[in-house]
Amino acid sequence: MVTEEKKVFHLDEFINTYVTKRKGSMFEEDIADNRAQLTEAIAGKSVLVIGGAGSIGSSFVKEVLDFRPEELYIVDINENALTELTRSLRSSGNYMPPVYCSYPMDYSSVTFCRMFTAHKRKSGARGFDIVANFSAHKHVRSEKDIYSVEALLRNNVIHAKGLMELLEKNPPEEYFCVSTDKAANPVNIMGASKRIMEDLIFAYSDAFPVKTARFANVAFSNGSLPAGFLERMKKLQPLSAPSDVRRYFVSPEESGQICMLSAMLGQNREIFFPKLEEAQMETFDRIAENLLVENGYEILYCDSDEEAIRKTEGLRAGLREYPVHFSPSDTSGEKAYEEFFVEGEAVDMQRFRALGIITDKPVPDKKAVLKLIDTLEEAFEKETTTKEDIVQLIATYLPNFEHIETGKSLDAKM
Repeated sequence: MVTEEKKVFHLDEFINTYVTKRKGSMFEEDIADNRAQLTEAIAGKSVLVIGGAGSIGSSFVKEVLDFRPEELYIVDINENALTELTRSLRSSGNYMPPVYCSYPMDYSSVTFCRMFTAHKRKSGARGFDIVANFSAHKHVRSEKDIYSVEALLRNNVIHAKGLMELLEKNPPEEYFCVSTDKAANPVNIMGASKRIMEDLIFAYSDAFPVKTARFANVAFSNGSLPAGFLERMKKLQPLSAPSDVRRYFVSPEESGQICMLSAMLGQNREIFFPKLEEAQMETFDRIAENLLVENGYEILYCDSDEEAIRKTEGLRAGLREYPVHFSPSDTSGEKAYEEFFVEGEAVDMQRFRALGIITDKPVPDKKAVLKLIDTLEEAFEKETTTKEDIVQLIATYLPNFEHIETGKSLDAKM
């Protein structure tokens, strides 16, 4: 008797086929073209990666290891994710540096500062040769009220200032901090925080080279909606997604590569972004549909979250009809389109095959950005401060900040 072989689902293949629609990384040729320069920049160096256990940070780590640094230190507050990353790196059979340390700690803590200043480079100087910061609140859902807004701005901006002050005393050869496409003409506080972060780090660019990158959604990154689809399917829970939101996507591998290329090959105060065309955009509901079909399900469309929840009874009974609810987006801070640069920013589209670069960024007014941060801290100390007050403070600093407020949060949706 011949039994039907069950199809094995491979996430990487699914991303290439249905999300990025690319067979491999769009940055392969740029890495090959610049391999000698990347090797010179990384080989034998001491590297510190903050937030290195997250989706983008861990991808960056894997890319950098290919160029054989002498030391690798990874800091992340997620102890479990940091442990798993270490196990994965050790089990891969690939190069591991002679010195490897993972620290479950907050990069704004006194302990981190002690660790940083105690480290000595080959040159005898304190600190690290290469510092990359991936610690960030990245979700628009992280701005539902004054408390979530404070946590977001402390991580993305206020604590980042403390790191810059530490680096100013112990300057690295290269500093990279990841930004987002949502920093271009921001409509949510998360995007605005990253736009302020760009000004903050560039304000210190006279002390050491500073680079960043704006790029799109990382397909199936930790906490993302597509990653949530996989979690819902494991638990036989219904899927929900916006039906009118189109987004650019890069693969997890590509996210680490664009950060490495920016950090090592970018000039001071340059912002890298992927060359993506509108035809490459994808919708979340379409990703969900393809994911279900690839896993052998028929799609059962529902008119509400409640109906979709009720109809999961059939899933648990063994039926292959998967309930979904797709609807137009109606939550705060949701941008209708994506862009990587804005009018007035100089752009170089010739230096790399798959990367554009925002160049000639002026040194921001350091006093102005530090005054904004001080004002935000003062506001958070007042019990009467509201989310709307913070939006107004940011809008005073960023005149093009047009916050979209609907009164609805993503926490109210499946």
